[in-house]
Formats: sequence, C-alpha cells, structure tokens
Amino acid sequence: MNINNDKMPIILIGNTFKYETEATVKLFIGAARFNFYYEIPENFSAEEYIIAEIDGCVLKCRVKLGGKEVSLENRLSEDEINERSIAEHELCRLIFSALKQLTGINPPWGLLTGIRPVKKVTALIQQGLGKAEIKEILTKKYEISPSKLELAFQTADNQLPILDKINKKAVSLYISIPFCPTRCSYCSFVSHSMDSAVKLIPDYIKNLCDELKIIGNIVKETETEIDTIYFGGGTPTSISAEYIEILMKCVKENFDIDNVREYNFEAGRADTITKEKLEVIKKYGATRISVNPQTLNDDVLKVIGRLHTGEDTVNAFRIARKIGFDNINMDLIAGLPTESPESFKNSLDKVIELDPESITVHTLTLKRSASLYESGKSHIGNPVAEMVDYSVERLISNGYNPYYLYRQKNTVDNLENVGYAKKGAESYYNIYIMDETQTILGAGCAASTKLVYPDGKIERIHNYKFPYEYINRFEQMLEKKKEVTECLKKIKAMNP
Repeated sequence: MNINNDKMPIILIGNTFKYETEATVKLFIGAARFNFYYEIPENFSAEEYIIAEIDGCVLKCRVKLGGKEVSLENRLSEDEINERSIAEHELCRLIFSALKQLTGINPPWGLLTGIRPVKKVTALIQQGLGKAEIKEILTKKYEISPSKLELAFQTADNQLPILDKINKKAVSLYISIPFCPTRCSYCSFVSHSMDSAVKLIPDYIKNLCDELKIIGNIVKETETEIDTIYFGGGTPTSISAEYIEILMKCVKENFDIDNVREYNFEAGRADTITKEKLEVIKKYGATRISVNPQTLNDDVLKVIGRLHTGEDTVNAFRIARKIGFDNINMDLIAGLPTESPESFKNSLDKVIELDPESITVHTLTLKRSASLYESGKSHIGNPVAEMVDYSVERLISNGYNPYYLYRQKNTVDNLENVGYAKKGAESYYNIYIMDETQTILGAGCAASTKLVYPDGKIERIHNYKFPYEYINRFEQMLEKKKEVTECLKKIKAMNP
C-alpha cells in the first residue's frame, strides 16, 4: 500500500464527523497525517483521498488509494439520518468497507475505535443478555473478529466480580513522578530525562507534598476513604531513595492507609531500581510493584534507548522478591523496533519463568510525541499480531487471566493492551481506571483527577503538563480543588 509523505486529504461534505472518520481511517493507515476539508477544494488534485458525504438520506463514500478507487453508497431512513450517532456510524462503515477492499486489511477489532471495548460487553451482560446474543450484536455492528470478542468476554468475566464489590464511596489516589533516566523512543508520556530535569526535582517534590497535604485535608474534611494508591510516571524510581521516602511518608501522614486495599508503586526500569529504593517502598506500605523489562533482548533495549540489560531486569525482580514483595507485575511491549516474533516469545517465556503475579502485554503505539512516530511507516507490516496471539495463548495456559484491556490510537495493527493476572492478583486500580467507575484524585505534574459523580457524570481536572509549569503556577492550579471537595461531598451523601 502506498502511503504518501504528504498529508492525505479527507473531505467531509454535509457532515462534521471528523473525529470518528479519522479514527476509522487510522485503522488502515495508522502512521499517516490528514488534512480535513468541508468542501472539495478548487482545482482539487490528489493521488490519494477520502470523500465522505451525506446528501439528504444518502451516505456516499469515495476513496482512492494506491492508484485504485472505490465508491460506495447507503440510504438511511429519515429517523436514522437525523440520529447523529447512527449517521456517523454508517458513514464510517462505508469508509471502513472501502478501505478493506483497497488495502486487504481486516482490522481485528473491526469498526470499533474506542479505548474501552470491554465496557460494551459488560454493559450488555449487565442488561441480562447472554453470550451468544451479545456476540451477534457486536459482530453485526462492529465486525469484530471472533478471537477479539472472546478476549473481551474473558476480560469482562474477570472484571465483573471485582466491579460488583467496588466501594463507590471510596476514591483512589494517583501520584505522578514524571521523570525518567532517558526517554524511550516509543514513549509519549509527559516525562523528562534526569539530565534536563534534575534541577527541578527539589521544588517538584516540595510542591507535590504540598498538593498531597491539601488533597489529604479534603479527604479528611469529607470523610472519604482511600481505596487504592498508585505511584506512576515517568519512572518513579528515577528519583533518589531519599525523595521516595519523603513522598511516601507524606502520603502516610496525610491519608489513612490502614484500609487501603492496594498500594501500587511503579518501580519501572531496571536501571533505576536499587535495593535501597525497594526497601523504602516496602517500608511505607506498597503492596504491589511493577518491574518492567518491555523486552529482555539486549539489542532491542539499546535500539529503544534503555540503559540496562535483560539480566538487570531479572536481578531487580529477584531483589524485590528477597525484600518481600509478593505481588509483582511485569510489562512487555509487542512490536518494538527490531524485535522479532522469536525474540518476543523468548522474553515472554522468560518472564513467565520468573513467576510474577501479573504480566501486562502492550502493543507498540506510534504516538506523535514519540520519536518513533516519524519513522512510523516502517513499522507497518511489523509482525506484532503473531506476538500478541502468542501472548494470549501462553499466558492463559499458564494461569494468567485477562482482567483489563484497553486500546490506543495509532497502535500497530490496531491491537490492544492487556493486563493478565493470576487469580486474586488483579489490580483494582487498573480495573477502576478502565471502567471509569471510581473517582481518582490525581496529584503531581500531568496528573488528571477524574470525578465520578453519583449520577454517572464524569468530569476531569488536569494538572499542568510540565514540571516547570507545575512549580511556577502551583497556586493557580490549587484553585481547581474546590470542585473536588464538592464532588466528594456528593459521593459521601449517596445512599448506602
């Protein structure tokens, strides 16, 4: 398939379905960029383009790609055309069908472009529908492959017993440490290398502690329980053991953690994990950590910008076990540059041999803010599907069950990220953030507070993205905390 370096024109006539149209096109051309128009430009000439039109009750689609062109039409009733969600979905279905014909690609999740496919399954289960009926509905509407539908069902089955027991009056706490020793080539998170950010760390830690104290006061004032805690990043262990202790001591002093069901600390990269740091993390109550290799292939680690070896990760894992951590997660990424299916399988098999309580398999995502994005076209044809399929079979057969699943834009082969865990080792925090059923209070740079109101309404409050903004505009940021107080009061007032 030919993908031009220039932006592909997408022309929307009689509609403004930009977001969903782009998401549909990216199922087939993930690394492309687009120019949107709402009428055909004067003297229009392009080797490749997409035209999506609504003309009365008729939907029209014309797609030209790789020197070939396909035109499709569909007629809706007046009621259907006036229902935005139906008209949008059916117009995108035409684009989907045209691109399938032109590319020969059959996306495994079909037309489904959302982040949380499992929510569609759990919603139908909660309506009392059976598995066969649900499969028929989702296959007809989205053309999802049988294997992905089965994965979504298994994930839903493992989530529902945990979701049924959620304490909706409680909240979770997320704490951001947005620093890394180096920036990996695939990374799109707001994280900053230690070389450029080291001078900011003392002020950042001070402000973060101040924010935690303020959130702690709000929690106490509203008599709110903390259900789970998650230290994420970045790489939280990129800061010193001393700073880790300051932050974790601050959490202990400002929140009642005696009844916290899960205390996560993302230890992350092996080149930042030390015995001293792990001992501090254990001392202050963390019950679950992540030791994340991404791959155990040393050559691939060098390509993505990691400063450690696969053996370093194994050693970090063993140190964590000796210190007493009995709930450890390990992350792998399928589809990293230069990674072969055999290399990925070898990494996964070695991780399974280490016997962590949970293993998360991510699919490489080409985000615009990651350095890999510019070379994204070279990753099309990456044998990632073989890696992902192998991980599903190997992990389930070794007692690791899928318990949370999400998708991202620009993921190679439009695949998914899946958390697998042994029975009883599922992460509550990961389930809650994916299902959006619990309020999560965010502290720190780029952290997001997600307020889930009793009526189901969700509002988000975003902290400043960059450490210097977080430090210099701290007082302005704190003005947003009033809304948190009001939300927690409403949650507290809910009927038992």
